[in-house]
Amino acid sequence: MDLSETIAKRIQDLCAEQSITVNKLSTICGITQSTIDYAIKTKNSKTSVSTVKKICDGLNITLADFFNTEDFNSLEQEIK
Repeated sequence: MDLSETIAKRIQDLCAEQSITVNKLSTICGITQSTIDYAIKTKNSKTSVSTVKKICDGLNITLADFFNTEDFNSLEQEIK
């Protein structure tokens, strides 16, 4: 799994943990649903940190909480 896929999976996992839909997530985070859909469905490699921060703020978690998962910890360094 690459970084964009891991971010997409984490967003989906958080929605499942909170028992909310992507639509509800977009409402509580103040992000358009299309932005979240794009990050999830296209595995957008350009999902910004500010978008992730808005998601974290809406869910009352820190950026550290968002990224502190086994999936992120097991990512290999991307060299481009």
